[in-house]
Amino acid sequence: QVQLVESGGKLVQAGDSLRLSCAASGRTFSFASYTMGWFRQAPGKEREFVASIRWSGGSTMYADSVKGRFTISRDNAKNTVFLQMNSAKLEDTAVYYCAAKVIGLATYQYWGQGTQVTVSS
Repeated sequence: QVQLVESGGKLVQAGDSLRLSCAASGRTFSFASYTMGWFRQAPGKEREFVASIRWSGGSTMYADSVKGRFTISRDNAKNTVFLQMNSAKLEDTAVYYCAAKVIGLATYQYWGQGTQVTVSS
């Protein structure tokens, strides 16, 4: 079993920066075998992909809406994944979820509880 715990969500103003963290743990979890992702869900909207990173190698992917503003990174020693959010926009307001999937699979198997990010004008 894998546990994912997000933190760092808060109320910020448009243009501000914030960093989300996701701590991963699990007795049988082999971090090198997983891709970690960030998703978000705004009120009344479906959950959408934000960014992902392979634990091994560090290759990344981003949604077009966040390219150039958000950066996903990882700290292998701390089993933690980060999402650095710069130049926040009103439309970034959402609950942000951390997720993990085995490399090569299409779907994410593990999800965190989410952390709220609110961007005000």
